[in-house]
Amino acid sequence: MKGLVCKICGYITLDNNEKQCPICHAKNIFEEKEDAYKMSNSEAASSESKKKHIPYFNIIKECVLIPNTKCTDIYVKIGEILHPALQEHYITNITFYTNNKFVSYITFTFDVNPAAVIHLKDEVKGKVQVIANCSIHGKWFNEVKI
Repeated sequence: MKGLVCKICGYITLDNNEKQCPICHAKNIFEEKEDAYKMSNSEAASSESKKKHIPYFNIIKECVLIPNTKCTDIYVKIGEILHPALQEHYITNITFYTNNKFVSYITFTFDVNPAAVIHLKDEVKGKVQVIANCSIHGKWFNEVKI
């Protein structure tokens, strides 16, 4: 899928309006790439590859970690079949967006299972998007409507 990518760190902007990268803070460094990320309907990916790379969501509209607050918990695991966590093949990071706006960036080592949760302080309406980066197979996108 076509997207604007930071030339320095590889962050992908979904709203196409960013003047500064929220990850490395470089300014005006986005370039368009034809193959910035793959989606679940990507023809470039085999069925098994999709099962190991597409982000899967569990949205809880009640904050489990911080009770008595308006919160949305967004749990994400990478792969219907959990993605490997090997030194030579692992998920290096997950980027979270809400309604195409950057929310969070989480990095991993190969010692961590490819799953994460973020606790948004408000109720989310619209959609949540995630891009996961595999050290071998590149970036994979998925979204869910809330």
